[in-house]
Amino acid sequence: MDHLKSIKTPDSTIGFVPTMGALHQGHLSLMQQSLAENENTVVSVFVNPTQFNNPEDLSKYPRTLEADITKISELNTEIILYAPSVEDVYEGKILSQEFDFDGLENQMEGKFRPGHFNGVGTIVKRLFEIVNPTNAYFGEKDFQQLQIVKKMVKKNNMTVNVQGCAIYRESNGLAMSSRNERLSEQQKMDGALIYKTLNGAKEKFKTNSAKSVTEWVEKVFEKNTSFELEYFQIADETTLLPCLRKNKTKKYRAFIAVIVNNIRLIDTISLN
Repeated sequence: MDHLKSIKTPDSTIGFVPTMGALHQGHLSLMQQSLAENENTVVSVFVNPTQFNNPEDLSKYPRTLEADITKISELNTEIILYAPSVEDVYEGKILSQEFDFDGLENQMEGKFRPGHFNGVGTIVKRLFEIVNPTNAYFGEKDFQQLQIVKKMVKKNNMTVNVQGCAIYRESNGLAMSSRNERLSEQQKMDGALIYKTLNGAKEKFKTNSAKSVTEWVEKVFEKNTSFELEYFQIADETTLLPCLRKNKTKKYRAFIAVIVNNIRLIDTISLN
């Protein structure tokens, strides 16, 4: 990061896109937004061990640094790549810091992946301290993570402006994810069901309760045995608490996690 210090001036802006590599068009769209809004853009590629609660998921996570470098340089040769080792980042102690995210961490992903958000908070805080960005860009597919990063920044009085960016999708609606690399072509095609179901839930939520929409989604996945529905939840966008009774003044979002052949896929959609 010495190079970054050498080009930074008091008035220059740094856009930052933290990734775990296996870059796809969704990542590139974040980089494009950063390039448009900042003088310098930094992209990190780092598979963070402390946010994986499943050792098999960590070992199978795609690592494609050479291909990632090519994609970044084809997009823009001025992008600064930061690809540290685990030792660089954790300095010999691969441990998560304990965070309090005011309960955001206890919903959905937090319920099914214990310790996950302590790992996310630890690495994002560390990367923000190293890069010292003006703006940081995160995809809304990981909406819970986005809210948690915003909370971490606020609680630690960091000056980073955290921006959520629209989900980039395959032509059939499947949310782009590095984990999609592990899906067969048939599984990718079948994965269209996830977004189709979210859109159905959005339509039904206009006239039905969160409970009845949830029951409908559960029935959809009961019929499709190639998918295992881990959770579907309609939640308040700000607190991430489940919607028990609709309130016209609140913004709601549907969240889903589905397992296909031991590969975990998540998605989300705004409901109003």
